[in-house]
Amino acid sequence: MESVLKGLKPECVFKNFEKICQVPRESEHEEKISAFLLDFGKSLGLETIQDENLNIIIRKPATKGYENCPGVVLQGHMDMVCEKDSGVEHDFTKDPIKLKIDGDMISAQGTTLGADNGIAVAMAMSILESNDIDHPSLEVLITSNEENGMTGAFALDGSLIKGKYILNLDSDVEGELLVSCAGGRAAVSKFPVEYVDACSEKQALVLEISGLAGGHSGVEIGEQKGNANKLMGRLLSLLNVDYDLAKIEGGTKHNAIPNNAKATILVAKENVAKLSKCVSEVESIFQGEFSTSDPNVKISCTETTANKVFTNDLKDKVMQMLTLLPNGVQTMSMDIKGLVESSANIGVVETTESEVTFLTSVRSSVASLKDEVINRIVILTEALAGTAQTEGDYPAWEYVKDSKLEKICVENYSKVFNKDVKVSALHAGLECGVLLSKIANAEAISFGPNLYDIHSPRERMSISSTQNIWEYLVAVLKSMNQY
Repeated sequence: MESVLKGLKPECVFKNFEKICQVPRESEHEEKISAFLLDFGKSLGLETIQDENLNIIIRKPATKGYENCPGVVLQGHMDMVCEKDSGVEHDFTKDPIKLKIDGDMISAQGTTLGADNGIAVAMAMSILESNDIDHPSLEVLITSNEENGMTGAFALDGSLIKGKYILNLDSDVEGELLVSCAGGRAAVSKFPVEYVDACSEKQALVLEISGLAGGHSGVEIGEQKGNANKLMGRLLSLLNVDYDLAKIEGGTKHNAIPNNAKATILVAKENVAKLSKCVSEVESIFQGEFSTSDPNVKISCTETTANKVFTNDLKDKVMQMLTLLPNGVQTMSMDIKGLVESSANIGVVETTESEVTFLTSVRSSVASLKDEVINRIVILTEALAGTAQTEGDYPAWEYVKDSKLEKICVENYSKVFNKDVKVSALHAGLECGVLLSKIANAEAISFGPNLYDIHSPRERMSISSTQNIWEYLVAVLKSMNQY
């Protein structure tokens, strides 16, 4: 296969990134990428460990003159969020990511790119391969299933990691050093499906909301993008004809703002034209509301068939859940201007033969506020006679004052780029909080190149920013014997 990224600098980084893109690495299905990294470390003659959770640790000794420096952990995750545009044929279990270049941007053809967090893996591989970069003793830690609960990091045996300074390469804004992040938990609400026979005199229709940008449910939650599941609830509530509900579904990942949702409804045949007009009017309302943040939203109405529908009781419960579930920004930080403090994202709505499920991702940098939002969801679900449970709880990464690692990274940024760096916090989950709870006396910081629209098929990575972050990473490592 001809290389798409050939000729881009730094050649080693883009070469490794392109190699990674050939290997399937969907969250919870990392067997192939973990095996790839295991073979990679061993091929270099380096001590390489694969644990039972598919985490990979590769150790490289310090270069001359750096033997007495604190050890460094280069950290990222091997998995990626797998999203694709409607109509795109791509099997994430076997198909390579198809890359393309547009100016300064690398993206994929109709799917997520996986630069989150493949670029971290590529940079770590390049450091391990290098013979001309000075550095302290290194441990490259590549975790599994970060995107769906950080289960790799949670299962890691912290005693295996000896380094003091964790350089997490899972950030997506150049010019920022992250020193804190939100914690999170997912709430799962379930209702047993109760069906009755559909009326043969009614017409079945599929209402579909599409064209939304989607995106990361943490980083981009403050951008007021449309949530397809929430909008579907509004659409159904605004219909001006009686209808039966047969099925509802939207979104595929709790940590991605859903860009598509569908509902199968049945209406009296004489009301189809009236319904179609109403749908067009609601589409105009949504397009007006989201003219800035999500201008391409559209609603379609197409004929289908259905032989059974929800009971009226279940239909009402679904509507109440979509209307009342917390979604979007919940609180803003009073300490850090512009930082979302707490949020919720109705990421997935699914109908099976036995139940309707709502999966909501909750994030907060304040543990008590995370619990408060979760509690609201549980109370709502149980009040409607559903069952609620939570999963994937991970801690916030709390800021540590007077960090030596922060000093090193801030000073190096000024030296490399001749300007100050922004020290910031992130409303998204990073593994630093989990790792710091497992690795004694460690410090952490996070940085990375500019990525855009991550967790969506519009994900893009800046070539020039990747070059800058590589230069910066090398400079930080080389400076370690000066502190």
